[in-house]
Amino acid sequence: MASKRVRARKATLERVYTPGLPVPEVSAGAPTVGVVLEGGGFRGMYTAGVTDVWMEHGVTATAAVGVSAGATFGCNFKSLQVGRALRYNQRFCADPRYAGAGNFLRTSDLFSKDFAYGRLPWELDVFDTATFQANPMRFTVVATDANTGAAVYHDLDRGGVEDIEWIRASASIPALSRPVRLEGRELLDGGAADSIPFAWMLSQGYDRCVVVLTQDAAYRKEPNSLMPLLRVALRRYPAMVELLANRHERYNRQREELCELERTGTVFVVRPSEPVRLPAVVRDPALLERVYEVGRRDAETTLDALRAYIS
Repeated sequence: MASKRVRARKATLERVYTPGLPVPEVSAGAPTVGVVLEGGGFRGMYTAGVTDVWMEHGVTATAAVGVSAGATFGCNFKSLQVGRALRYNQRFCADPRYAGAGNFLRTSDLFSKDFAYGRLPWELDVFDTATFQANPMRFTVVATDANTGAAVYHDLDRGGVEDIEWIRASASIPALSRPVRLEGRELLDGGAADSIPFAWMLSQGYDRCVVVLTQDAAYRKEPNSLMPLLRVALRRYPAMVELLANRHERYNRQREELCELERTGTVFVVRPSEPVRLPAVVRDPALLERVYEVGRRDAETTLDALRAYIS
C-alpha cells in the first residue's frame, strides 16, 4: 500500500496540472472547523505537506485563513490540488523568472508579479478555479494596510485574477515588494499585522480551531537586525515601520497565547517537529522537498488526534 501511494505521489508531481479532488462531504451536525495557516516564505512547504496529507485522507474544514505563504500555498487546500504547491515550487525555484535579485532590480518585487502570479497559475501549473468555487470552504487571506498598519481580512471565493492579487498582497514582503493596490488600499505582507490569526478565527464562532505553524516549539523571534534599512526603505509608511520594529514581541506573545489555548484544548496545533529554516529564496528543489516531507510526517503522526479533536 505504501509503495502504491509513493508511485501515485510521484506521478502527481510529474504533471503540470492536477484537477482538484472531489469535494469531501461533511456529515450533518458535525462541528464546524476553522483552520489557520501561518506564513513564513518557503517554510510554507511544511504547510503544503500537512494539507496534502489532510486532503488525501478526506480531512476538510469549514473555513481557512492564510497569511503570506499560508495564503499562496494554502489556497490549494480549497482547490483540493494535492501536490501542486510542491510541484511548481520545485519546478521553478531555480528559474530567475520566478524569484530573485534580478526580478527585484527590474520591478522592485522579489517574486515576479507577471510570472509567479501571472503565467504560473493560468498556464504553467493551472490553478483549479472550478473546484475552488465549488468547495464551500470559506478561504480568507490576511494583508496589512501599509498606511494604517491595520490587518485586512479578505474572503476569496472565485479563484480568479483578483483573488490571486489578494494572495500576492498577503505575501508581499515589506521592502522587497511593491505595495499591492486593492480597494483603495496599499497592501503588504499580512504577517506584519497578524502573523498567526488564531484570535480572528476564534472570533468567527467556529466550533473547532486548528492552527498550522511553520516554526518549531523552541523557536522565538528575535528583533529584526535589518530595521535601520527598513526604516529608510519604508519611510513613506511609518505605521508599517512601527509594526516591523515590534513584530518579534507581538509574535512571541501570540505563540505564548497559542500554547495556553492548546493546553486547555481550545485549539489544536500542528507544528514542525524539527526546525525548518530556509532562506528567502531557495534554489535547491531538494531543500523544499525536505521541508515538505517534515510536514507530511507530522500530519500523519497527528492525524488520529486531529480527527478526534474535530469530530
